Amino acid sequence: MKKFFGNVMAVVVGNLLTFGLIALVIGGLLIFSLAGSLFQGSGVKDGSVLEITFDTPIRESSMDDEFSLFSSSEGSVYFRDLIRSIEAAAEDDKIKGISLRIQSFSGGSSQLTDIRNALADFKKSGKFIYAYSHNSSQGSYVLNSVADSLYQNPMGMILLQGLSAEIMFYKNFGDKYGIDFQVIRHGAYKSAVEPYLRDDLSPENREQMSLLLGDVWQNISTDMAQSRNITVEQFNEYADSLYAFNPSSALKYKLVDRIVAEPEYDQALASRLDLKVKEDEVLEDVLDKHTVKLEDYALALGSESGKDKIAVLYASGPITSGDGYIGIQSEVYKKAIRDLTNDDKVKAVVLRINSPGGSADAAEEILFELRQLHRKKPIIVSFGDVAASGGYYIAMESDSIFASPNTITGSIGVLGMIPSAKKLMNNVGITTDYVNTNQNSDFLRTVFQPMTDTGLKTMTEMTEGVYKMFVGHVMEGRNMSFEQVDAIGGGRVWSGTQALKIGLIDSFGTLDDAINAAAAKAGLESYSISDYPFKKNDLETFFKEFGMVKSQAFIKNELGSDYYGIYTDLKAIKEYKGIQLRMPFEITIK
Repeated sequence: MKKFFGNVMAVVVGNLLTFGLIALVIGGLLIFSLAGSLFQGSGVKDGSVLEITFDTPIRESSMDDEFSLFSSSEGSVYFRDLIRSIEAAAEDDKIKGISLRIQSFSGGSSQLTDIRNALADFKKSGKFIYAYSHNSSQGSYVLNSVADSLYQNPMGMILLQGLSAEIMFYKNFGDKYGIDFQVIRHGAYKSAVEPYLRDDLSPENREQMSLLLGDVWQNISTDMAQSRNITVEQFNEYADSLYAFNPSSALKYKLVDRIVAEPEYDQALASRLDLKVKEDEVLEDVLDKHTVKLEDYALALGSESGKDKIAVLYASGPITSGDGYIGIQSEVYKKAIRDLTNDDKVKAVVLRINSPGGSADAAEEILFELRQLHRKKPIIVSFGDVAASGGYYIAMESDSIFASPNTITGSIGVLGMIPSAKKLMNNVGITTDYVNTNQNSDFLRTVFQPMTDTGLKTMTEMTEGVYKMFVGHVMEGRNMSFEQVDAIGGGRVWSGTQALKIGLIDSFGTLDDAINAAAAKAGLESYSISDYPFKKNDLETFFKEFGMVKSQAFIKNELGSDYYGIYTDLKAIKEYKGIQLRMPFEITIK
C-alpha cells in the first residue's frame, strides 16, 4: 500500500514539475516577446508611419482581460493607451503620418467617436492619414473616412448602410410551449421585458429606439460626410442606395479615392514617406522598417508620474451580486471602493461606467460605498458606450458626468420577471403538489406554478418602492424635482445628445477629459493614474472563472454570433428574478 501511494505521489509531483516547467518556458517567451515589442516601439526611425489595424477587441482595463495562467495583464494596451498614442504621434517628429488598415472594429460607439476625434485632431498637426480597405465594416468606415486618401481593393466592399436594431420576441414561443412570463415593471418605456409580453415593438419602444438610432446616425453620418466633402443629404442617399458595396460606385460617388491592389497602396505610402528603395531591396521590407504598430508604440510611451494618484475605477458589464471578476460583481467593487476611500495617495476618483445595469440590490450596495468615498474625495464620472438603468444609478454620487454624444444612457425605471412553466410541465405529464404552513409560503416557487395574487401585489409594491428610491437618487444627484425626473424616466433610454439637453449629464467629453476634471477638482498638477479594480491572475481566480469563460466561448463558437444572441436572451430570463435596473436592448454599430 505504501508503495502504491508512493507511486501516486511520484506521478503527481512529476506532473506538477512538468506543468511548472512549461509555465516558466511560456512565461519566458512572453517576456521576450514583450521586450521585443517595447524595443520596436521605442526605436522609431525617422520618416515612419504609425499603423492602426484594431485586429483585436478593444479593452478598457484588466477587467476585460481573458484569464490565463501564463501571462500577466501588466504591459497590456488598453483603450486610453491607444488614444494617448495617437496624441503622442502628432507631436513625434519621427512619425510622418498614420496608415489605417482597419477591416472590422470590435468596440463600442463612444470608443469609435473618441478614436475618430483623436484621428481628426492628429490631422491638425499637418501630418497625413492614409487608409486601405478590403472588406470593411461600417464602424471601420467611420474611422477610415477620416483619411486624406482612402484606397479600396478592387474586389472589396464597404458595409455602409445606416443603423438598425433588431429585437427578438418570445411571447409566442411561451404561449406555444406553456411558459408564462410574469412581469412587473415601472415605466411604459421599460422595455427590457417587452419581448416576453408582445410579438412586436410597442409604440413607446419604437419611439425611443427611433430617436436613439437617429441621434447616433446623425452624429456619425455628419462626421463622415464632412470628411468626404459631400453633403449629409448626399451621404444618406448613397447609404440608402448601397453605393459603397460596389467599389466602382464607391469611387464614383466619392466614398473612396482610389481603387488599387494593396501593393500599390504600399507604394503610395512609401512615396508619401519619401522612402528610397534600392535595386537589391524589396519595397515591403523597406516599408516594414519604417512602420510602427500602434500597440507597440503605446507600450513604449510609459505612464504618467507623480506621487499623488487619480484612480480610474472601471465598471464594465452587468451589475450582479457576487465576488467574481466577470462584469460588475458587488463584493469586488465594494472592496475596491473602500480601498480607494482609505488610500491617502488617491486624491480623486474617475468612475468609468460601461454597463446596461442589472441587480437593484447590488447597484444600491455599490452606490452606498461610493457615497462614503464621495464624502472624502471628488468623483468624476465618465460614461462609455452605455450607462443605463443600474449603470446610471451608480453614477449619482459624483461631481460631474461626462459622456459621448453616442452614449446610451437613462433608462430610469425598474423591472422584474418570474417565468412559470406550469403549463409546459402539465403538457408533458408532470404535476406538482405542495404542503404549506402559510397562505403564501410558496409564492416564489414559480417555476411550476404562477405567482399568487398576494405575491404579485407584493412584488409590484417592491418595484414601485425601488423606482421611488431610484428617482430620489437622481433628484439629489442631478438637482431635479420628482416631476422632472419622472418626466424623463419611465424606463426611457436616451442618447448622449438628448441626455445633455435634459440634464442627465453635464458635458460631452472623453475619459481623459474626466481625468483632467478630477485633477482640477482635487487641485493636482502632477499625478499618476492607477486602474481599479485590478483583476487577479492567480490560480484561485483562474480556476474559479475558467469553467464559465470556456463554456461561454464553446457555446458561442458552436452556435455562431446570431444564435448565441438568442441563447443569451433566454439565459437572461433567470437573471430577472428579483428587482432589476436593466436597460431594454443592446445596440452594436457594424
